Amino acid sequence: MKISADPRLPIDGGISPSLNVRLYELFRSIAASVNGLAEGRIMAVYNAATEPPTTGEHYQGDFIRNREPVDAGGYIVTGWICVESGSPGTWKECRCATV
Repeated sequence: MKISADPRLPIDGGISPSLNVRLYELFRSIAASVNGLAEGRIMAVYNAATEPPTTGEHYQGDFIRNREPVDAGGYIVTGWICVESGSPGTWKECRCATV
């Protein structure tokens, strides 16, 4: 979950039940994302993809995790790293040996 820059909290002149409910919901979803990231879970990563980006501005050092890693005969592609900034930048596979 990305944290909204404008969470649209109810404003009615004070602390109301609807504000409490909305804050509770926001806190639960933020806690779930933070806990997922701490545990290394892919569901908490919002830049995971099945291939490197082909559009958008990216910067050297940006990393995209592979959402669907498979054994490719001796290695697994864990993601892609941007080695040259640009639109979309130059991307290289990050591999992990399986043998």
